[in-house]
Amino acid sequence: MQQANPQPSQLDLLGERSRAYDWDDPAISAAVARELDGVTFLTALLNGSLPAPPVARTLDFTPVTVEPGNVVFEFTPAEFHYNPIGTVHGGVLSTLCDSACGCAVQSLLPAGTYYTSLDLSVKFLRPVTSGTGRMRFAGTVAHLGGRSALAEARLSDAAGKLHAHATSSCMIFRPSLANTAAS
Repeated sequence: MQQANPQPSQLDLLGERSRAYDWDDPAISAAVARELDGVTFLTALLNGSLPAPPVARTLDFTPVTVEPGNVVFEFTPAEFHYNPIGTVHGGVLSTLCDSACGCAVQSLLPAGTYYTSLDLSVKFLRPVTSGTGRMRFAGTVAHLGGRSALAEARLSDAAGKLHAHATSSCMIFRPSLANTAAS
C-alpha cells in the first residue's frame, strides 16, 4: 500500500512555541497560611512578602486587590491557555473562577481556619482569546457560615463585559473549635 505525501501541518508552517517559568516552594506559603488570618495572608501574597502559589505562575495571573470578602485578580489570555479550537480552555477559566471564589472566602477566615471547594458551577458567556486583552476576575462572598460558605466570581474584560460567571460552595474547617469541643 502506497502512502500519500503528507501535507505540512500548521505547526510546521507557523513554528513551535515554548514557554518557561519558575515557581517557589509551595510549602513556604502553606506553612504561613495556617498562622495568619486570611486577609493578612492574601495581602502578603499581593505585596510579594510571600511567594505566589505555583498555579498563579503556571496560568500567569496576579492578585490586584484584597479586602475582607472580596478579591480581584488579573490575567492576560495567551496562546498557552488555548484549547484545540483556538480559545482559552474552559478549565483555565474555571480555575481562575475557583481561585477568586476560594480566596474571597479565605479573606474572611481567622488564623488557623481553612477551606476547600466543595463545588464550582461556571457559565461561559463569551469566548476568550489572546485578542480579548487584560481581564479581571473578582471573587465575592455571598454567605459565610460556621461550616460552609457561598462565593461567586465574575470574569470580565477591560470594557466590563462579562465573559464567565461562577458560584462555589466551600467547606470551612475550624480546627480551634474542634479542639475546644473535644476538651
